[in-house]
Amino acid sequence: MDLTELRREIDAVDRQLVALLERRLDVSAAIAGYKRAKGLPVLDAGREAEKLAAVRALCRPETGELIAGLYGPIMAASRTWQTRCMEEENG
Repeated sequence: MDLTELRREIDAVDRQLVALLERRLDVSAAIAGYKRAKGLPVLDAGREAEKLAAVRALCRPETGELIAGLYGPIMAASRTWQTRCMEEENG
């Protein structure tokens, strides 16, 4: 494969990642509704730690820390989205 083909493959993967990240935010919005109804805080540090451990377990040993490192910003974005959703519900 040449560089152009490899970049096309990266572009295809990025399209899939964006779609999955948007789907993740959709689920985060539903979680925000649940948390709001139950009076729960947005941040659940224990759940985030569990999630990071689970992500590492899904990865190859050589990529686990790198991929888990990507999840910090992903989870931060989800918290931001949940906060926005909860604020919009409050009106």
